[in-house]
Amino acid sequence: MGRLRLPPQLLRIVLLTLGIVGTYVVARTLLTPPSFRQYGFYRGAALEEIANSRETTFAGKRACEECHSHAKEIALLKKGSHKGLSCEACHGPSEAHVLDYNNTKDKPDKQNTTPCLRCHEANPSRPKWHKQIILKNHYTGQKCIECHVPHDPSEVP
Repeated sequence: MGRLRLPPQLLRIVLLTLGIVGTYVVARTLLTPPSFRQYGFYRGAALEEIANSRETTFAGKRACEECHSHAKEIALLKKGSHKGLSCEACHGPSEAHVLDYNNTKDKPDKQNTTPCLRCHEANPSRPKWHKQIILKNHYTGQKCIECHVPHDPSEVP
């Protein structure tokens, strides 16, 4: 009985296919980072790399409470509807203020109404229970804090 002989064209195609698949497997093994697919189709290590490459600018709620623990705003915030928010969600990043509290340039913003609108401007993607306003119907030329107590909005000033 004779050996099975492939025509040379078919043999070349089979060898080329094996070479391509082999090269792909070796390249994939050598070039794919170990954390790839840790969080779906992404590199898990990318999150830590991004976090470490950016400068920290937020101090955290605990840092605010260290100096402002006796402030009436902290007490209001703890019992109010905004109790889950960090101070910096409204007042902005405050690490520079915490590190050098005498520096007036880096004091947290107290009069800006943009933080209110960031969460309370009407947006159909928000849940219905979340209080929202349509700015052109609600705003009367005043700042939000003239009619609302920001640390506990259910209270009236």
